Amino acid sequence: MAKANMKETIKAVSIDLFYKKGYFASSINDIARASGIQKSSIYYHYSNKEDILFDILKTTMIDLDANLEKQLKGIEDTEERMRTAIHSHTLFHMERQKEVIISDSEIRGLTVDNYKTIIKMRDEYDHKFQSIIKRGIDEGVFAENDYKILSYAIITMCTAVSIWFNPQGRLSKEEIAQIYTDFNLKAIKVENFQE
Repeated sequence: MAKANMKETIKAVSIDLFYKKGYFASSINDIARASGIQKSSIYYHYSNKEDILFDILKTTMIDLDANLEKQLKGIEDTEERMRTAIHSHTLFHMERQKEVIISDSEIRGLTVDNYKTIIKMRDEYDHKFQSIIKRGIDEGVFAENDYKILSYAIITMCTAVSIWFNPQGRLSKEEIAQIYTDFNLKAIKVENFQE
């Protein structure tokens, strides 16, 4: 149990350091010092610094995807599925602000194979949004448009909430997620498109 706890400590410390200083500016020595262990002890849990980064990015994507699947479970109506997907994505990017900022800004720290793994996971996640949008277009709920580009626009906009969100700000996470959801859903609904 102690081994697992130390690995989680190293990961949590690394998230803080990578978020504040950046991946490249954070050393194994920094991570060891902040974790309260010797540098050599890190290698018992992670083979190198990139291994820590990859773990952060991979688990963040797994959690993001699992969260979406959980929220969509049992929802059949296409518009409601889209509403739920947007809301879920936006909320996650406020709740896991540090990890998602690291995922976007530090992915260049990965070697080719690890990079490809994360990109594949992202593509699979994006495809879930694309499927909902395409279905909505086919049903006449959403305006005829390029469903892939729409998915990128929505996901990019909702992801960006992590850049400016302040937990001490005047609006709650829920209120912000609702604004993003209403705005994006309105933008793609067929009745709101002007020819």
